Amino acid sequence: MNILITGGAGFIGGNFVHYMVNKYPDYVIVVLDKLTYAGNLETLKPVMDRISFEKADIADRAAVYKIFEKHKPDIVVNFAAESHVDRSIENPEIFLQTNILGTQVLMDACRKYEIKRYHQVSTDEVYGDLPLDRPDMFFTEETPIHTSSPYSASKAAADLLVQAYHRTYGLPVTISRCSNNYGPYHFPEKLIPLMIANALADKPLPVYGEGLNVRDWLYVEDHCSAIDLIIHNGTVGEVYNIGGHNEKTNIYIVKKILELLGKPESLITYVTDRKGHDLRYAIDPTKIHNELGWLPQTKFDDGIVKTVRWYLDNKPWWEKIISGEYQDYYEKMYGNR
Repeated sequence: MNILITGGAGFIGGNFVHYMVNKYPDYVIVVLDKLTYAGNLETLKPVMDRISFEKADIADRAAVYKIFEKHKPDIVVNFAAESHVDRSIENPEIFLQTNILGTQVLMDACRKYEIKRYHQVSTDEVYGDLPLDRPDMFFTEETPIHTSSPYSASKAAADLLVQAYHRTYGLPVTISRCSNNYGPYHFPEKLIPLMIANALADKPLPVYGEGLNVRDWLYVEDHCSAIDLIIHNGTVGEVYNIGGHNEKTNIYIVKKILELLGKPESLITYVTDRKGHDLRYAIDPTKIHNELGWLPQTKFDDGIVKTVRWYLDNKPWWEKIISGEYQDYYEKMYGNR
């Protein structure tokens, strides 16, 4: 089996590459990544001798077709996306370019080269948010799309395009919508790694509003196992929600990290809330459990311990990101080739 993983130098994509290489040593794994600021080739360093890497933009049609022609993938898993909500508020255009037009280019390539499965990795943010005072409410696959940010709007548009390509052209597609991921190789601008890095440096820990926004946290390895099941056994044309059943307020997470690191809560600094900040995300993963037998294996209080330990044991990885040195790695690896 030849699998093309786009965005495979990012956080979730990188973890998925590690997962697939280790679980399926006979598979041919090809990684396509533009290596924007959030793509880090050092994430793939432990498995570089077991994969093929192609630097390209998924919105570059000529480059994408060339990669399909060269590697002839059977399955395409698309993680490639601009994904930081704050950045989408500041500069929406790049989100539309990558997340919508890039998805179209990939699917056109899939049609042209007759792939067996195209899988779109989406987000629960396409559903909008849920009220804090209704803990009985969850996102299901039938929940209407109701976006809050340019980021979530671009992901929702891509999802609709994927469904349209299935209905119009018969493209064999699946879509997964996940809750917030955490774990190894998470880029330090996101909540959990940012709080770990700042706490270790005794810097202020910025928390939006009062920190009462709720997210359903999914350990990244559990997410990888769910996608593995979907691309091999999921029903073509279907959407699958992937949730962790680990709802936590942002302030709980920040205080838990401080506790694990032995740092004082006085480091917490409350800052002006994000524009259009969603209140609560919560996913009902009943469908993927009933159809594919998937359940999350990692409770948050266990996963956060493993995550903090990983960041303590892998300081060079994230310290290079904070300093900007990580972007030199590609040139060192490929500059003279």
